[in-house]
Amino acid sequence: MQPFFESGSLRFSCTGCGKCCETAGDYYVYLTLKEAALVRDYLGLSHAWFRRRYLIRLEDGDLVLGPGRNERCVFLDQDGRCRVYPVRPLQCRTYPFWPEVAGNRRNWQREALRCEGIGNGPVVSRAVIRRAVRQCEEQFD
Repeated sequence: MQPFFESGSLRFSCTGCGKCCETAGDYYVYLTLKEAALVRDYLGLSHAWFRRRYLIRLEDGDLVLGPGRNERCVFLDQDGRCRVYPVRPLQCRTYPFWPEVAGNRRNWQREALRCEGIGNGPVVSRAVIRRAVRQCEEQFD
C-alpha cells in the first residue's frame, strides 16, 4: 500500500503559530550530536551547560530536548517564536512531513486538528515530501 502523500495533493503553509512545538506530553524532539552542537554553538553556550540545561539521554541512548514550561519547546520565546530557527533539528525542519503523519490519511487529518497550516496554502510537491520522509527515515529508523 502506498503512503498517503503519494495518492493525493497535500497542502501546507506554516503560519508560525508554534503549536507543533507543544508536546502535550506525548512527543520528544530527537537530536543527533551534530544537531545538538549546532544549536549549542548558535546559542553560544558551553557544552556542559547546554547538556545540563537542555538535553536528556533516554534509556535507549537517544538524545532528546528536555521539556520546557507548559509542555512547550524549551526554545520557544514568549511570542511563540523559535529562538534556534536557523539551526533547528531535522525533526522540526521536516514537520509535518514525517512518515507517520504524511504517510497515513487518518494521522494527517488528526494532525490538521492541531496544526492550522495543514490543508492550507500551496500544494507541496511529492518530491519535497518524499525528501522529508526519507530524511526522517534515515535519521530516526
